[in-house]
Amino acid sequence: MTRKITIDPITRLEGHGTIDIFLDENRDVERALFQVPEFRGFEKFCEGRAAEEMPTLTQKICGVCPTAHHIASTKALDDLYRVTPPVTAGLVRDLMYNAFMFEDHLLHFFILSGPDFIVGPDAPRKDRNLLGMLRVLGEEAMKKVMDMRRRVRDMMALIGGSPLHPVFGLPGGVARALSEEERSKVLEVTGDAVDFAMNSLYMFNDLVLENPVFSRMIRSDMFFIKTSYMGMVDEDNRVNFHEGKIRIVDPDGRETARFAASEYLDHLEERVEDGTYMKPLFLKNPRWKRAGEGEGKGVYRVAPLARLNAAEGMSTSRAQAEYTRLFDYFGEKPVHHTLAYHWARLVEVLYAAEKMDEVARNPELVGTCIRTLPHARPEEGIGACEAPRGTLIHHYKTDERGILESVNLIVGTQNNAAAICQSVQKAAAALIKGGQASEGLLNRVEMAFRAYDPCLACATHTLGGDRGPGINILDQNGKRLNRDFSSGNTESIVHMTGAGEGGGGSDALLPGPPHPAGNDAWSAT
Repeated sequence: MTRKITIDPITRLEGHGTIDIFLDENRDVERALFQVPEFRGFEKFCEGRAAEEMPTLTQKICGVCPTAHHIASTKALDDLYRVTPPVTAGLVRDLMYNAFMFEDHLLHFFILSGPDFIVGPDAPRKDRNLLGMLRVLGEEAMKKVMDMRRRVRDMMALIGGSPLHPVFGLPGGVARALSEEERSKVLEVTGDAVDFAMNSLYMFNDLVLENPVFSRMIRSDMFFIKTSYMGMVDEDNRVNFHEGKIRIVDPDGRETARFAASEYLDHLEERVEDGTYMKPLFLKNPRWKRAGEGEGKGVYRVAPLARLNAAEGMSTSRAQAEYTRLFDYFGEKPVHHTLAYHWARLVEVLYAAEKMDEVARNPELVGTCIRTLPHARPEEGIGACEAPRGTLIHHYKTDERGILESVNLIVGTQNNAAAICQSVQKAAAALIKGGQASEGLLNRVEMAFRAYDPCLACATHTLGGDRGPGINILDQNGKRLNRDFSSGNTESIVHMTGAGEGGGGSDALLPGPPHPAGNDAWSAT
C-alpha cells in the first residue's frame, strides 16, 4: 500500500503550491511531486488589449515581480515598434531596475529564506518568520533592513511613479527625465546601499558559512543537482540584468548557446505536465526525454546562482571580488549546490547597489532626451530581462493597430520548474527514512524549493477562484478525512495518508489534476 506525506501549503513564497511525497513499501521515498494548483490564464485574457497597456497590465500578475514585468514588457514594445531608447532613457531604466533587484533580493533573504538559516531549520514553526529574525538579529539590525528597503523603494517611486507598480516605461524611452536635485537625492541612498550590501555579506559569512552545521548543509549531497545554467550577460560575458545576450552553459561550464531574446524559441521548449498548472521549460539541445530524466538531460536553472554560473564575472569591483570568493569556497565552477543560491543572491545585492551608484554618478542620467518616438507598423515584439527569479521573456504579436493577437510569457520560475522538482525529490529521499518525518525535516524539504525564490503566480498566471491553504488527509482506502484547523490548531504538517483519491497502488504515484480548494484555514509560517 502506498503511503503519502503532503505538505500543503508550502510556505514563505509567492503563490500556492503543494508537495506530495509518496513512500514505498519500506516507507522510504519513492517519488516526490511539486504541484502548482493555480490556473494559468494571464496570456489569454491579454489578447484583444492594446500592446501599450502591457507594461502596466502584466505587472499585476503578482506582488513581487511587477518591475520585472514592466521592464520586459517595455522592451518588448521597443522591439514591436522598432525603436531604440536614447542613452538617458537607458540609464533611467538601468537605475530603476537595479534598485528593484536590490530591494527584492533583500525581501527574500531577510524575510522568506533567512529564517531557515538565521533562526534555524529546526526552530519552532512560529519562530521561522520576520519576528524570529528580529529576535535573533536584534531590533536595530532589522530596523536597518526595513529602513534600507524603504529608502530604495522611495527612490523607485521617485523614478518610476510608484514603488510597487511603475508607470515610467514607454516604447522608445521613459515618461519623464530626472532633475539634478533628484539625482542628488538618489546619491544619498546609493552609497548607503553599497555599505548595507557589504554588511549583509559579512553577516552571511559569520552566521552561515562559519557555522559548521550550515556549512555542511550547503555542501551536502541532498541539496545538489547537476544541471545546465542560463543567464543574461554583456558583451564580455559578465552578469547584466536587462541588457545583453542570453547565455547557456552545460553542467561542466562549457558555453552551449549565446543568443538574443528574439531567438528564445530556437533554444527553449515549454511542456504541459499532469498535475500542475505550471508549464516547465527544457532545453531543445540536449532535448529532454522522460526516459532520460535526471541530471544534465535538458534540465537547466536560472536566477542568482545560475546567472553567476553562466557568466564569467561581474562588471563592478566589489561584486567581482565576492563572485571570486564564492567559487573559491566551493572549489569548482559551475557550483551545483542549491543552497548556494542564497549566497549568490547577496552577491547580486552588492552588484545592484554598485550599479545604482555607478549610474547615479553618470551626468547623462539627467539629460533631457528621454524618448525615441515610434513610427513603425507593429507586428511582433520580444523583450527580456533577468527577474530576481530568473530569465523573463515577453513575446507579443499584434495586428496593424497594435492590438494583441497572441501573448507568450516565459517567466523565471518556469525555467526552474524541472530543477525544483528534482531538488525536492532529492532532499525528500535523503531526509525521510522509514516514514519518519518531523516538522523540522519537512521544513528542510521546503528549503530545497525555497532557495529558488519561486513565484508561482507568475509561473501560472492565476485567473479567478480562491484557493485557500488546505491539507488532504486520506485513510488507507483513499477516503478523504476532514479536519478543522480554524480553531488555531497549527500542529505538525506531517500527515501520513493512504493511496490517492481515485485509485491505489502504483496509480497513486501518478500526479492527477490539482485537488479542489478546501475550506481549511490555518496560519502558515
